[in-house]
Amino acid sequence: MRRFLRPGHDPVRERLKRDLFQFNKTVEHGFPHQPSALGYSPFLRLMAIGTRSGAIKLYGAPGVEFMGLHEENNTVMQIHFIPDQCQLVTLLDDNSLHLWSLKQHSGASELREEHRFTLKGPPGSPPSATQITAVLPHSSREVLYLGTESGNIFVVELPSFRVLEDRTITSEAVLQRVPEDYCNRRSCELVEALREHPKNPDQILIGYSRGLIVLWDLQNNKVTHHFLGSQQLENLYWQRDGSKFISCHYDGSYTQWPVSSDNRQPEPLENLVPYGPFPCKAISKIYWQTTKNGLPYIIFQGGMPRASYGDRHSISVVHGSQQTAFDFTSRVIDFFIIFSSEPTAEFDDPSAMVVLAEEELVVIDLKTAGWPAVHPPYLASLHCSAITCSHHVSNIPLKLWERIISAGSKQNIHYSNMPWPIDGGTNVAPDPPQRDLLLTGHEDGTVRFWDASGVCLHLLYKLSTVRVFLTDADPNDNMNTLGEDEWPPLRKVGTFDPYSDDPRLGIQKIYLCKYSGYLAVAGTAGQVLVMELNDEDAEHVVDHAEADLLQDQEGYRWKGHEKLKTRDGPVRFEAGFQPFVLVQCQPPAVVTSLALHSEWKLVAFGTSHGFGLFDHQQKRLVFVKCTLHPSDQLALEGPLSRVKSLKKSLRQSFRRIRRSRVSSRKRRGGSGNASEVQEANAKFDQDALQEMELAPVQRKIEARSAEDSFTGFVRTLYFADTFLRDSSRHCPSLWAGTNGGTVYAFCLRVPPAERRMDEPVRAEQAKEIQLMHRAPVVGILVLDGRSTPLPEPLEVAHDLSKSPDMQGSHQLLVVSEEQFKVFTLPKVSSKLKLKLTALEGCRVRKVTVANFGSCKTDDYSENDLAVLTNLGDIQIISLPFLKLQIRYPCIRKEDVSGIASCVFTKYGQGFYLISPSEFERFSLSTKWLVEPRCIVDMPEVTSNNHMHNKSGIENAARKS
Repeated sequence: MRRFLRPGHDPVRERLKRDLFQFNKTVEHGFPHQPSALGYSPFLRLMAIGTRSGAIKLYGAPGVEFMGLHEENNTVMQIHFIPDQCQLVTLLDDNSLHLWSLKQHSGASELREEHRFTLKGPPGSPPSATQITAVLPHSSREVLYLGTESGNIFVVELPSFRVLEDRTITSEAVLQRVPEDYCNRRSCELVEALREHPKNPDQILIGYSRGLIVLWDLQNNKVTHHFLGSQQLENLYWQRDGSKFISCHYDGSYTQWPVSSDNRQPEPLENLVPYGPFPCKAISKIYWQTTKNGLPYIIFQGGMPRASYGDRHSISVVHGSQQTAFDFTSRVIDFFIIFSSEPTAEFDDPSAMVVLAEEELVVIDLKTAGWPAVHPPYLASLHCSAITCSHHVSNIPLKLWERIISAGSKQNIHYSNMPWPIDGGTNVAPDPPQRDLLLTGHEDGTVRFWDASGVCLHLLYKLSTVRVFLTDADPNDNMNTLGEDEWPPLRKVGTFDPYSDDPRLGIQKIYLCKYSGYLAVAGTAGQVLVMELNDEDAEHVVDHAEADLLQDQEGYRWKGHEKLKTRDGPVRFEAGFQPFVLVQCQPPAVVTSLALHSEWKLVAFGTSHGFGLFDHQQKRLVFVKCTLHPSDQLALEGPLSRVKSLKKSLRQSFRRIRRSRVSSRKRRGGSGNASEVQEANAKFDQDALQEMELAPVQRKIEARSAEDSFTGFVRTLYFADTFLRDSSRHCPSLWAGTNGGTVYAFCLRVPPAERRMDEPVRAEQAKEIQLMHRAPVVGILVLDGRSTPLPEPLEVAHDLSKSPDMQGSHQLLVVSEEQFKVFTLPKVSSKLKLKLTALEGCRVRKVTVANFGSCKTDDYSENDLAVLTNLGDIQIISLPFLKLQIRYPCIRKEDVSGIASCVFTKYGQGFYLISPSEFERFSLSTKWLVEPRCIVDMPEVTSNNHMHNKSGIENAARKS
């Protein structure tokens, strides 16, 4: 039997792999990209959001999330929940209707699409005859009323979507009861709004775009009342008792109409232009909410004066003498009010306003004085400033976790204490096994700390580095300060702010030590800040040091941006992470790599010019190393420079063409003999490489020239306590890998704790390895005598890891974009390699060590490499033998930003950006899986509650 098995095929290992590895995309964190529609069910207490890409997402209590995707990928225009049901209907921009249901399966609810339907007119009719503009789910739960552009209203049966042609409400039937002079002036075209009478389900209110409103009797198929408006209609809203309704209009006005029991022609009770008398924007939606104290809440979207505030996105709340126009930084898609939906309740008593803007969700507490915002537990606006980098830290100690939460709570004092009002469903997912942090760096110089332990990505704390530097904006400026007599009474709300005071503030690298509480962040202009956690506000001077990475080499001139100017004297910092030292790289290029060793009190940093080591305890620069190649002129231009020479670009292109032609001639005339090339401390020999004889399964890889730009770009830095000089003594070391395939190793002498402040840290270069293929080095790792990766700093001291084996020989793993190679230490002789690019045709983009535990037993786990390639595939490679275990397609290869944003966790999970505002979470492990698991039960229906239809949303998405 053995001879039939493939070489290397091990059935026991295959079973173990099934117990260890499994790929799942589990949940999307953040705010939906390009939202287009909003719906709410007071019955289920669930909110639904639709997007332009055809996604529909449901949210309830924290942890209760559902997602569906329309096959057509068309824009979701409207969302309507069926009253008193676990069902909803979506309308897409291709005029199709879709029925979705929440059904229980295997102990959890799932969102499923049940039916789809497209309204079709008679043969030869124009598309406008059946173009749906308004949808009304009737409280009987049996039919949908569909208003169209032609003015006709079609009735379809649920759930079959069968058109009930005998119940169609035609525009001709409506016009029979309307005065002839009005009919001549305005035709019944485009149904703008449909509203069911709150007390009588046999009557519906129909609003046409040109201003005509009629009350239609469903039993007798006739108009009982008509209301003649003089302005273009935008929307309608019934008052709770059904005695009045409100219409809002294109000219920025709203009108209150009485509904009498007799057939007298109704006259408007009130017509008001809130922000007149000058021309105003349209009021696209309005609510009139009754309260126990008699003063109603009037809440409307738009209505601002066109000339001065035409570019504002506002929703105004009026309650007696109180009036506030909430000003949003992105376009308002839609909003709804949460109020008492009990049919026996006499008043609405609104409690919260939920606003879906284009870039964020904002909830306003209407019960608390001042109407403060509510801190959302999900749907975080990750991109309130553009994300520039990410860093994940697993298994945070409880003490550090509590201190971060405490610092964040002091920042949230302006938020309301109201419980989250959208609380439908029950989260039945198990509690997260540990506390995880996801740190995101942003373009405006901030770092945000997110609770990434469970399904909800929740903001814990925000750190700003701006106070250290002098910028155009004063951090003490309050944008919300308004004068008492200012009109309109605008108040800025929300956190989305895409504009940065200075692009140089952008955060590029983050490193947090969870044991010591030290944090290092590095930015676009070569700034490296080292911080420590302080539970109180403090005012102190931030020490400065400069690191000249060019080391006064002549002939180089930096053409990029200048460094950031720093503040002189003491700076006041809020409780939380507070910087105590700033290292400024010169030239002030983007920091490309960062490493922090909190036990040795050292921080290492690299740019496109070189790397340096800084002692943050003595606040002293230990050394700098310039890695710049004489041809690296592009490295001196900087990311923000526009000085790139066309002549130079053409010259480089011709050189590459010439090199490739020379290479091809050499290949044709080569002898075909393979020659051995020593990689460690050897000179690169291109002729020998071209003449190498490759195995049939390998692809020919074009060797990279030392003259290619950015070879000195430092890609990775790594601290290790290992054998560098000889096999008898281990010592602290710093390793650096560059874009040109060079690895530098420095031996460090760190004084013992008792003399740490008296003696300087010393460094001496011990090794320099030049990889033959010169591919960029993306990862460096040292394995101990048991072939286990060395533990993190202070991990052993906190009894969270075994002490590394210092008796056996150590191994060095160097990961380049093209291959993995294991060297023995301290001799640095090649032991093992895996040629990824030659075998697979892909390049490594991200690599990390992950621990995979068996789902069958708690006694077995192993460390493997999780690798992301430029094709978007994730490969798991075993340690130390470098055997490919399994491969999963994860990200589209065209999604370059998604691949660049990917970050792995220590336990086989990962995150990557699927849009500027959303992280996709995935898992490679069978044991560590974070995904929504929730149940939505059908609440008991006490009576036929006709208030549920009021959250129907017809206009905002279509008008935009």
